[in-house]
Amino acid sequence: MLQYMKCESHRKLLQSGLTILLAIAAVFSFANIAFAHAVAEGDKGYIQEIFGVQLIPFAYLGAKHMVTGYDHILFLFGVIFFLYRIKHIAIYVSLFAVGHSTTMIIGVLFDFGINSYLIDAIIGFSIVYKALDNLGAYQRWFGVQPNTKIATLIFGFFHGFGLASKIIDYEIAQDGLIPNLLAFNIGVEIGQILALSAILIAMGWWRRSSSFFKHAYTTNVIMMTAGFVLIGYQLTGYFVS
Repeated sequence: MLQYMKCESHRKLLQSGLTILLAIAAVFSFANIAFAHAVAEGDKGYIQEIFGVQLIPFAYLGAKHMVTGYDHILFLFGVIFFLYRIKHIAIYVSLFAVGHSTTMIIGVLFDFGINSYLIDAIIGFSIVYKALDNLGAYQRWFGVQPNTKIATLIFGFFHGFGLASKIIDYEIAQDGLIPNLLAFNIGVEIGQILALSAILIAMGWWRRSSSFFKHAYTTNVIMMTAGFVLIGYQLTGYFVS
């Protein structure tokens, strides 16, 4: 019996260690890709060369941007981390989508962008903010709980400005601009649904295991660290550019 308990203890310890190692590896993988997060060079050239209404290509580019937009996905991962009911998930994701879509469209239409390094640093901060929220830091530090819905909407605004700033730099054609932007935005939402569906399937499996609450703290610390790495990278780029 004692031997069995020791083996079981070792097995759980090994399982925990592997989980943490995989999470750390995911962070570094994420970081390498996230640093290059923008519209890909090939897509950038395509955007600059086409004219007129191109609904399907822009919808595809929007979906591709969201699926490969690891900073957006990591923030949304933090948003839904402790949300269990589909109704609540839909509310928060919709708030983010409204904020993201609003500033993305307004920013491009009125040619209003923010330095890409600075806005991407703010997006990195949004990940740190949400990780700290999940860790209950604000209640412990300040004795208050910020309104998470308003925070999600506000950070949605910043994420949208981040994308608008990049699109403006690409000098997109004015011919067919509005329908193309709307198509791009629809693509973003489709990509968001696809990404979140995959996350929710994985989360559903993880939440049914005993390791979820055991590793929830570590996961959010890793997420916070990834946010700080993004902030540092973007601010370094700002000061040396």
